Amino acid sequence: MAATRTRSKVARIWRHLWLDDADTRKAVPADLAERLMRRVAASERRHSGEVRIYVEAALPLSYLWRNARPRERALAMFGKLRVWDTEQNNGVLIYLLLAEHAIEIVADRGLAGKVPPGEWQAIVARMGSTLREGRFEDGLTQALEEVSALLVAHFPAQAGAANPNELPDAPVLG
Repeated sequence: MAATRTRSKVARIWRHLWLDDADTRKAVPADLAERLMRRVAASERRHSGEVRIYVEAALPLSYLWRNARPRERALAMFGKLRVWDTEQNNGVLIYLLLAEHAIEIVADRGLAGKVPPGEWQAIVARMGSTLREGRFEDGLTQALEEVSALLVAHFPAQAGAANPNELPDAPVLG
């Protein structure tokens, strides 16, 4: 049993070491990054929330050594990108880890408290098959649309009210 776990850990590390920034840019080339940025900006005009997209090929070695899961990395990036730092605590991070075909959505407490965990899991499940098929634009767009619908439902833009753009709209490619 221990030998199987060790082989599994080594295989996981190898899978991550095999991928790099070039794989991230292949999955999200510059023209797609531009389209995603425009879609995030359009989304944010409909609600007061902030949405960030983070895509990376592989986990850093420090995460792999301690056998960290993608959720841990998504939470770390949520903090590092300051998605939590919005006026109404309604920022959302859509995180994609290519090496494990892992998708995570992290919502700040203002929105997380209004949306049941099962709804977040359903969004991830719906976009999962699309992303596993390598249809990154379709999967990320679908996730953005579903997250935007939740933000519109709970934090709609108010006519005539200020709606500052608190975070950059461009996806982050790690």
